[in-house]
Amino acid sequence: MMTSDLSLEIRATWQVPLFDTSLWLGRQHPYCVVIPVINEGSRIQNLLARMAAYNIAALADIIIVDGGSSDESLGLESLQHQGVRALLVKTGTGKLSAQLRCAYAFVLDQGYEGVVTIDGNDKDDPEAIPRFIDALKEGVDFVQASRFIFGGVAENTPKSRDFAIRFIHAPMLSLFSGFRWTDTTQGFRAYSRKIFLDARVAPFRDIFTSYELLAYLSYRIPKLGYRCVELPTVRRYPLTGEVPTKISGIRGNWSVLKVLFRACFGYYNAPAARIGQRHLQ
Repeated sequence: MMTSDLSLEIRATWQVPLFDTSLWLGRQHPYCVVIPVINEGSRIQNLLARMAAYNIAALADIIIVDGGSSDESLGLESLQHQGVRALLVKTGTGKLSAQLRCAYAFVLDQGYEGVVTIDGNDKDDPEAIPRFIDALKEGVDFVQASRFIFGGVAENTPKSRDFAIRFIHAPMLSLFSGFRWTDTTQGFRAYSRKIFLDARVAPFRDIFTSYELLAYLSYRIPKLGYRCVELPTVRRYPLTGEVPTKISGIRGNWSVLKVLFRACFGYYNAPAARIGQRHLQ
């Protein structure tokens, strides 16, 4: 499906990893919830059950984008029973940002007006999703979840991560973007359609493979004057057992810092040639 505001010429410039559409039941709502996963096991099942309890499927279409899971946690019959309308499976290279490019290209192709993204590791409370959608309807272009503002809850956050977010990651992105962020590493967010179609943003580029897209959008979108807001949410880490995260160890944390510095100093900005082709809804 190609919508009227998405020309073939613009679409042809996008760099999107290869992916299979394993399930697609068609669009029901103007907004959708994208859930990136890879080997989340029972965590994705728990998240979907919680979303079902909040009746999220009555407000937005649920789309899962899988990075190549091998744990058999994404049975199609089970997903449909829990209200999932699409399962995309990335077959091309790349990690989280590559998954997101697959999902966001699909979302735009299907004509959605906005998208909420929530991690599939069951750390975030999906209770906030309706408020994210309401903000998009009211004209907000970028909604960021925050456990650190009034009304937010941070439970069992590892101390090193808490320190890095509060005193390094969020302050740097706030300084360089011009918007005061408090919680910039988590992927619980919402975006309007038009920011993805702005050539000054140009998110569909192969430079975004791992965590680059998250930091880049937090820097670039407010810099371009789009309306941004943080909303309070709950993020809980388990008291015991394995910490559900794909970022760990010295190498993992260094890669996040490297991406942060590159984003803040404009390394990921769209080339000037693309800016001259600006396309907004």
